[in-house]
Amino acid sequence: MKSEPDVYGIADLECDRTTIWEGVRNYQARNFLKSMEVGDLAFFYHSNTKPPGIVGLMKIIESQVVDPSQFDLDSDYYDPKSTQLAPRWHTVKLEFVRTFDQQINLTELRDRFTPEELLVVKQGNRLSVMPILKNTAEKILELTESLKPKA
Repeated sequence: MKSEPDVYGIADLECDRTTIWEGVRNYQARNFLKSMEVGDLAFFYHSNTKPPGIVGLMKIIESQVVDPSQFDLDSDYYDPKSTQLAPRWHTVKLEFVRTFDQQINLTELRDRFTPEELLVVKQGNRLSVMPILKNTAEKILELTESLKPKA
């Protein structure tokens, strides 16, 4: 799941402990959010920064949450076509798990994974929410362990 660190970063989630992932306005990304289940883990990816990359881990603690920003007239994410009876946008509630000792930057991800293994490395992919295959997620978690500073 991607976010710009100056908008909402891993440090914000660590401070808040939980948050809803509001404001996703792409139908494919929304559908990925709708497929998430309580207990699923998600990588936190800092985008639009130098360098972009995976910085931490969070856990889904509530699924199928109606995104309240779609009803807020003052929100950048307001959707006049959404109604309380027929909301168009759903999201998840997340809980902070951990920040990685070292970011796994996009260049390293491209070196280690194909676009079929990890959608974020696919040229032109701008989705803010993407699924990751279990074996790819396990490899990323192993990589975070190998990047830990030696004591």
